[in-house]
Amino acid sequence: MTLTCVAGLGVSGTAVARVLAARGEPVVVVEGVEGDRQRAVAAELAGLGVEVRFGPMELPEGVTRLVTTGWAPHHPLIAAALEAGVEVVGEVELAWRLRPAQAAPWLALTGTNGKTTVVRMLTSILLAAGRKALAVGNVGVPVVEAVAEPYDVLAVELSSFQLHWSSTLAPHAAAILNVAPDHLDWHGSMEAYAAAKGRIFERAGTVVYNADDPEASRLAAPYPDKVGFTLLVPKPGQLGVVEDLLVDRAFVPNPAESAEELATLADVRPLAPHNVANALAAAALARTLGVPTESVRQGLRDFVPDPHRMAYVERVGEVDYVDDSKATNPHAAAAALSSYPSIVWIAGGQLKGADVDDLVRRAAPRLRGAVLLGVDRARIAEALARHAPNVPVVDISAQDTGAMDRVVTEAARLASPGDTVLLSPAGASLDMFANYPARGEAFARAVHGLEAAT
Repeated sequence: MTLTCVAGLGVSGTAVARVLAARGEPVVVVEGVEGDRQRAVAAELAGLGVEVRFGPMELPEGVTRLVTTGWAPHHPLIAAALEAGVEVVGEVELAWRLRPAQAAPWLALTGTNGKTTVVRMLTSILLAAGRKALAVGNVGVPVVEAVAEPYDVLAVELSSFQLHWSSTLAPHAAAILNVAPDHLDWHGSMEAYAAAKGRIFERAGTVVYNADDPEASRLAAPYPDKVGFTLLVPKPGQLGVVEDLLVDRAFVPNPAESAEELATLADVRPLAPHNVANALAAAALARTLGVPTESVRQGLRDFVPDPHRMAYVERVGEVDYVDDSKATNPHAAAAALSSYPSIVWIAGGQLKGADVDDLVRRAAPRLRGAVLLGVDRARIAEALARHAPNVPVVDISAQDTGAMDRVVTEAARLASPGDTVLLSPAGASLDMFANYPARGEAFARAVHGLEAAT
């Protein structure tokens, strides 16, 4: 019998251990951190017959399969398993293998940015069509738990980490939203990162891709059964935009000569170019299952955006304040920076090796000022000096709990009526905050404090 080792007691790792134990399979979990939460989870799993080993992350003897939830190949535990010839699979790959007969089809998607928004838009559209659907994967419920439930369809968000450890999954349809440099420290190179993203297409029934994104288009090129989405007027076989309408020229009887209206721009919230692309991607995936156009429109209208994604906070002194803390890489920040005409930009954090020169060069005409914080703020300052030398820049070196108050105060000082103060950091948050929501919440509190002081 297979002896499975599970790497870590995170949400997905714990779910894997529960599922395998329920199937009567022997499982051992290795966990390097022994805190209160981990001990409580270990006690629960022990009642299911699962052994949890705290301490050094070493491969137990006799293991024939290692399940990881996104750990890099160079992690010592993973490297030891690979060297020993132990099969390494991800939680998503295991879920695919454990699907019961007549399992729900998967509509899968990946991308550098927009994944969570699209998977939630897609789920909203599917629910509007009367399908019993659930968002899973890199968001929501672990896939390994969801596959055993009687859903009509699963909307599966997949990261490059999860795709790296997946080898047999074959979704009904799969989409790549965009590909830009990110997580290069994990993958080692842009080529390896893009290749991991491209794995989502390898066995997909229908390939859905962003026709405006060169890398997504390149990855889709070898596949004959593909559908593009674009912010331009769509060609046959694409979804796109005509004036103020989202239209379909792919899932119609005669794509060469006809199109169907899916929704209007007013149905997309928040209305920004990248979010229109998100809506088109969600619509394309849903249409592969025959979802009618009226359900696409209703699903988009029903969709409630997640926090910290271009979220309007407040207007203070004729200046709008917008929280886009989820923009943890330059590609995500570029989408927000292109959505407002006159911006005081709050940026900084952990750039994870990403370059910001192109981001700053493109945004420069819209910038009225910048306030920088976080560990890699100097790199953004250098790019601003090169590409926007006349833009005033304030450097906030403090990293204490009041730092965001000073950031917002300085941004308010730089802003004029009609400007947007935009928190769109282009970097991760862990140098100063617990996570990106905590960063966004600190920003919102500081903005509300401004309003109270006026």
